[in-house]
Amino acid sequence: MRSIRLLPAVSGVAAALALALTATACGPTETPAADKPAGTTADASPADAGSGSDAGSGSALPKDLADKLKKHGVDIDKWKNGDWKNWDKDTWLREAEDFVNPVIDGLWNPERMQSAKSPDQTITAQAGTGGTDPTPRPVTAQREKTPYHRYAAPVGKIFFDAPEGHMVCSGTIVKDPRHPGKSNLVWTAGHCVHAGKRGGWYRNIMFAPAFNDLGKSPAALRNAQPHEVYPYGQYWADWVVTSGDWIQSGGTNQAWPYDYAILHVQPQQGRKSLEETVGVALPVDFSAPQPAQAGTVGAWGYPAAPPYNGMIMHKCLDRPTRLTTAPATPVMYRIGCTMTGGSSGGGWFRVLPNGTTALVSNTSIGPAGSNGWLAGPQLGKGAKAAHEMISKKFAR
Repeated sequence: MRSIRLLPAVSGVAAALALALTATACGPTETPAADKPAGTTADASPADAGSGSDAGSGSALPKDLADKLKKHGVDIDKWKNGDWKNWDKDTWLREAEDFVNPVIDGLWNPERMQSAKSPDQTITAQAGTGGTDPTPRPVTAQREKTPYHRYAAPVGKIFFDAPEGHMVCSGTIVKDPRHPGKSNLVWTAGHCVHAGKRGGWYRNIMFAPAFNDLGKSPAALRNAQPHEVYPYGQYWADWVVTSGDWIQSGGTNQAWPYDYAILHVQPQQGRKSLEETVGVALPVDFSAPQPAQAGTVGAWGYPAAPPYNGMIMHKCLDRPTRLTTAPATPVMYRIGCTMTGGSSGGGWFRVLPNGTTALVSNTSIGPAGSNGWLAGPQLGKGAKAAHEMISKKFAR
């Protein structure tokens, strides 16, 4: 394995990426204001965050969501009291239009968040034979500087429940073309929201930007205040879009090139948008440049599988090469990186020719049985259509 050596060109890219990830709004304070309860902040309070008609209580549902739940035989009171744990395949909602995710107040407490694991299928796919470059040398993931909200503000952790238990992925706040400066969109991987071929939508999906902002150890976090664990509050997904290929074939080698998803989120409290609260959101590059033309990219996330513990944000910088996972499927980007499961869904960023930093991919897969590289999908027409779809749904 090798460490990252920042040559002059790569060093310049690293500086540009770091600048783009810096928040422009006031970040959270390290201690709550005297007149606010623990879990809120003086400068960027979750009480002022987001939008959404059922924000705050998790009990008064919009009529369309209540009707949808009823249509699928979901009793909201039973659901919140634990009926969501029923993963019977005959009743597990899986189609694109079936997503439901009612807020359950207090579910994602700090203890539960810390015990969440990475999905089993995160890093299992093997490379195909065609259109694949030699395996890149491992790049040792580096810890992000703290506090995270000053150095990687749009990056956070995604929490969700699956049949195997409570799980974690990573995500990135991205821009919404129909709500400039006021986005509530989060980019992640398809396998962080939907089980693909073997099941349906995961449940209790929540995004926590700048999770563990001060980079505390697991032992120190046991006694941490809520605002130290999730400084900007919790944002529950009220709609999610992923690719049709992932819904139909996710978990097979044919589907990994389509392993992306976009969440629209709402805060548990308040009405200010996620982008306004955190202070930054990144544009998405849908030009799908070939790996050789992509230049240096940076991957950010919270690796949770050994030797990492999921509490600390890491990053890798490398030049992508090609990976093909199955015949007649699109080429994926692949970089050297030692991050493991839990970093799935984390954004890959590149500096565009005009100097703008944009999200160009997300962590999807890595090698089975070891950690030395990561691969992510090229974001082309299908990904752009998914982004447009969720933006239009909330254009009002």
